[in-house]
Amino acid sequence: MNHKSINLHPVETASRDELSALQLERMRGSLKNAYDNVPHYRKAFEENGVHPDDLINLSDLAKFPFTVKNDLRANYPFGMFAVPREKLARIHASSGTTGQPTVVGYTINDVEMWAEVMARSIWAAGGRPGDIVHVAYGYGLFTGGLGAHYGAEKLGCTVIPVSGGMTERQVLLIQDFKPDIMMVTPSYLLAVADEFEEQGLDSRKCSLRIGMFGAEPWTNSMRKEIEEKFNLDAVDLYGLSEIIGPGVSGECFREKDGLYVWEDHFYPEIINPETGEVLPDGEQGELVFTSLTKEAFPIIRYRTRDLTRLLAGGNRTMRKMEKITGRSDDMMIIRGVNVFPTQVEEIILTDDRLSPNFQLELTREDRLDEMTVLVETRAVDVPEKTQNEIADNLRQQIKNRIGVTTRINLLAAGGVERSMGKAKRIVDKRTQ
Repeated sequence: MNHKSINLHPVETASRDELSALQLERMRGSLKNAYDNVPHYRKAFEENGVHPDDLINLSDLAKFPFTVKNDLRANYPFGMFAVPREKLARIHASSGTTGQPTVVGYTINDVEMWAEVMARSIWAAGGRPGDIVHVAYGYGLFTGGLGAHYGAEKLGCTVIPVSGGMTERQVLLIQDFKPDIMMVTPSYLLAVADEFEEQGLDSRKCSLRIGMFGAEPWTNSMRKEIEEKFNLDAVDLYGLSEIIGPGVSGECFREKDGLYVWEDHFYPEIINPETGEVLPDGEQGELVFTSLTKEAFPIIRYRTRDLTRLLAGGNRTMRKMEKITGRSDDMMIIRGVNVFPTQVEEIILTDDRLSPNFQLELTREDRLDEMTVLVETRAVDVPEKTQNEIADNLRQQIKNRIGVTTRINLLAAGGVERSMGKAKRIVDKRTQ
């Protein structure tokens, strides 16, 4: 993928039959790589009575067992690698905030493939060779920063490797270096917007024309909020370290109605999260991925826990995945009602008096779960009568649209803790 002549990769406009044939060939190779070289997969396949040779059609993938995060943790650190350690070019790991870190590895070919799909994603977002890209994802073991970085360089862009944090400096560099593209979590960009305002600067007049946002679910309401604050195209970027990192799928700036899955490298399925049954395109369920070309860390039917649905492609052959609406493992059950943070966010963003910064605090009183919404007003000084009206309205909207009764804790601007990376939306204080 030479940036001097880069345009749509030929596979992006191949026929669906051509793409399916390529997927089948690559899937057979990936299953064989996993079975031959990863003891976990050989054991799991044999326990389920399947062999790579059983894959005759793409639909036969459903015969193979799922991989879950606990499998990766059980084989910590290097047990899931299909190549000797000395053939690894790179090792990344998750933060481990919900348990033991999950470790992933890359050969030099894997790193090159990662850069290619990330470059495709930047192109789809509207980025072009020569653009300046401000990367505010974290660097280090987290895949976000380096994944974005290598893809931008592959496309022929100028990269500013800022990383996260130091919000004042983020604003200074945006003002001085005048980047075209910013890659960052959406919640942190809103913190950057607050800093623009704090410094008396107009964020709408800055140089940014594209924002590529991933690492956390975000809504179309937040897209509108960001686009109004910065006068840019806000596009979605999806990835997770277990599959490759950022660049598994990306949104086209001309369409903004779903993210193209780079299906020549990552095969998607949607399953019923309760039964594991594969669902047809168009139905919502849990997203599952099988890697088709990874050498060091092949992954078979990995349950992402992200909820979405697969849609037909538009100006590319690949299917799209709808924006992630939530996760099957961050779904809260409040007195029998399923609640996702994104549902609450959608409601908050309908009231111009409220900031998009919020947290959901879960407590348990007299054996009953309670949810408190901590949310900020945009204005610093809000009369008590207006505060009561805002809180009553939000409480009623949540009750009407989601079906749960909540408490509302209205805070002054700046009252909700800011995150330099993924926003911490749920604070669980329940005693188990």
